[in-house]
Amino acid sequence: MRLLFAGTPDVALPSFEAVLASDHDVVAVLTRPDAPSGRGRKLHPSPVAERAEAEGLDVLKPGSTRDPEFLEQLRGLAPECCAVVAYGGLLPTAVLDVPPLGWINLHFSVLPAWRGAAPVQHAIRSGDTLTGATTFRIVEELDAGPTYGVVTEPIGPTDTAGDLLERLSHSGARLLVETLDGIAAGTLEPRPQPSEDVTYASKVGVDDVRIDWSRPAFAIDRLVRSGTPAPGAWTTFRDERLKVGPVTVVTEAVEVPPGEIVAEKSRVLVGTGSVPVALGEVQPHGKRPMAADAWARGVHPQPAERVG
Repeated sequence: MRLLFAGTPDVALPSFEAVLASDHDVVAVLTRPDAPSGRGRKLHPSPVAERAEAEGLDVLKPGSTRDPEFLEQLRGLAPECCAVVAYGGLLPTAVLDVPPLGWINLHFSVLPAWRGAAPVQHAIRSGDTLTGATTFRIVEELDAGPTYGVVTEPIGPTDTAGDLLERLSHSGARLLVETLDGIAAGTLEPRPQPSEDVTYASKVGVDDVRIDWSRPAFAIDRLVRSGTPAPGAWTTFRDERLKVGPVTVVTEAVEVPPGEIVAEKSRVLVGTGSVPVALGEVQPHGKRPMAADAWARGVHPQPAERVG
């Protein structure tokens, strides 16, 4: 089957590699335009673009998928089907109508739960114990198209968004190829999504992962894990931002007011709305990540000093 692959970040690479290794014919790749990164903020191609260029494939990087030029390029490629994994852009109806077998998206949740941009982050923050990945045909309504297949994945008590996405990127890659195989063979038909239990996962920005130390410890733990590695949960210390990595909920009876720091010999506690948490790795503004106890030895928190 003639395929166009659409994807942008690292999480799309396992699927891209699986599709390249399949019997399908990848005729081109669609990805987001080059973006600034690194200390010099120079423009760099996306991870998928770099891999596609190494493979010698045509790479399409339209500023907007509504550009008439892109639509003509797509029609000229004449893909039978388009596979999508974390492309990061909207697809208008005129574009969706080009491949006769549709645009097939790999979404990292068990639909209809967590439609939207950040399903893994929202699943962790909400305390879900199970998630997965779903393949579905893209329609105009957000992540509402009929589904082809699903895999499930338990969410462990220490899983970060990065951990979970890494596992789902590989199990999802297998699911995507199996879905494409079934579509090509005519043996797989999509099924409408249930109309009940629909939840939405909006994009998670920096402001969404500021820690409120008055919240219970379990909620702070989930928030931090959901924001790791990106965009990174944070608080402030002495009026400067302090990025906070995964924490450990303290089980012994220790009373610490919300936000107050207690620097012990080998650990750093912060009070919450319930029991304290022990900080793991922190990153002061303009510095590299470091263990919390090393950070505390450098800044010497004063008695009753707080983060916030």
